[in-house]
Amino acid sequence: MNYIKRALSDEISGRLFTGKAIILYGPRQCGKTTMIKHLVASYSDQVLWLNGDDPDTRQTLSGITTASWKRLLGKRSILVLDEAQRIENVGLALKLVVDELPDVQVIASGSSSFELMNRTAETLTGRKFEYQLFPFSFAELCEEHGLFAEKRERERRMLYGSYPDVVTHPGDEQQRLSELAGSYLFKDIFALEGLRRTSILDKLIRALAMQIGSEVNYQELAGLTGTDCKTIERYIDLLVKCYILFPLGAYSTNLRNEIKKSRKIYFCDLGIRNAVINNFTSLDSRTDAGGMWENYLIIERFKKIRNLPFPPRTFFWRTLAPQSHEIDYLEEAQGQLYAWEIKLRQNSKARIPQAFLKAYPNAVTNILTPDYFDHFLLD
Repeated sequence: MNYIKRALSDEISGRLFTGKAIILYGPRQCGKTTMIKHLVASYSDQVLWLNGDDPDTRQTLSGITTASWKRLLGKRSILVLDEAQRIENVGLALKLVVDELPDVQVIASGSSSFELMNRTAETLTGRKFEYQLFPFSFAELCEEHGLFAEKRERERRMLYGSYPDVVTHPGDEQQRLSELAGSYLFKDIFALEGLRRTSILDKLIRALAMQIGSEVNYQELAGLTGTDCKTIERYIDLLVKCYILFPLGAYSTNLRNEIKKSRKIYFCDLGIRNAVINNFTSLDSRTDAGGMWENYLIIERFKKIRNLPFPPRTFFWRTLAPQSHEIDYLEEAQGQLYAWEIKLRQNSKARIPQAFLKAYPNAVTNILTPDYFDHFLLD
């Protein structure tokens, strides 16, 4: 199977051997290991590759010293630590290499952002470059297949998502998504504080899957799952930090009747979402196609902007009843506000609400449809 180049490859290659560790976050099975292997392929026997999922590795790195690192590394110039969040005191262990062995390039990856960030934040301050890798983006697949060919795959991506194992095995998508969604993607959540997969978590994920594109009501979710709002908030936070969900907050500055604290929740991959509800029927026979289209564009845009040096702030916008108006997606960057309304079907009556234009007359606005969206994900 041909390797599909990741957009981050050139950026990370340019950071190698510049005196700082490379920290790569992202969900399990999104291609972190494969990308790193391609990045270091030309260094051949100069690489020491360790995996934090391996008990022997965890034991070896427990309380490791500079002298121990020198013995482990020998004359090798690259240290790769995969699933680094599983290593106790991983930040301190990697700091020793960065500080005491400056000729060694550290590359650490992890599938659990909150664990790895927490364990490296203080000890590696000023000593690292951080990146996030996701399932294939629209831009990456366009680079591989061409723009027109990839646009023709729009429905397939909305149904099956863009995990590498799914994209590279057409015809076997549902089986591979079943294995991914069954438990593998939730492995990091279950490892936390003895947490086990419960009916509450299953019900919550399904409830969120059924209301993509809608605002989240914690009380309603608590009632559906038979728990309390604090538990719902905690589980959603964990699902976000494990790259299963993506939250979008409300934008508010000018109007008294703007909502201020609400959130929408999207899935980081629509294939996972559709596997959760076991529905892969075609878009023309679905009632949730509009929400899926909104989810697809917003998460693909997120992939594009997330690794920018100063990514824009992202929001949705809505006013309160009785005359409620809404904008699906907003970005605020360098003092400029941008707004997009997302429509699955071309509609000559689609407009940006006058209430928004009046409140934010300097905002740059646009309408996205299946016939007019590639600039949003590429430019």
